[in-house]
Amino acid sequence: MKRSMMQVFVKGSFEALELYKQAFNGEILCEYPHENGNGYMHAELNAYGQVIAVSEITEDTIMGNTMMFCFEFGEGGASLVKKAYEVLKTGAKVENMPNKCDYSPCQCVLTDRFGVTWCLFE
Repeated sequence: MKRSMMQVFVKGSFEALELYKQAFNGEILCEYPHENGNGYMHAELNAYGQVIAVSEITEDTIMGNTMMFCFEFGEGGASLVKKAYEVLKTGAKVENMPNKCDYSPCQCVLTDRFGVTWCLFE
């Protein structure tokens, strides 16, 4: 296998890519906007060595899903969890704010305004 990536289909892909870039100190790897200018056909972001691919969806979407993207930052990563949470929380459905849990001293879960569920922990 050459690589794996997390692919999200959202309405508002230009805005979503910028949000994820800010939340995860991301670097845009590639951008292929639709010819009509209505979002990305495909774009990729390097988020701490993980690739998040973002594409515009044209169908109606259902908020929330059965998939969750989990980022484990490791010991000392609480500041990264909190930073990402602060960026992603606007318009999000927050399950829990950054706090201690059974398996981490700092963990949060939220579904962002694009319908992507994140579990972020140290």
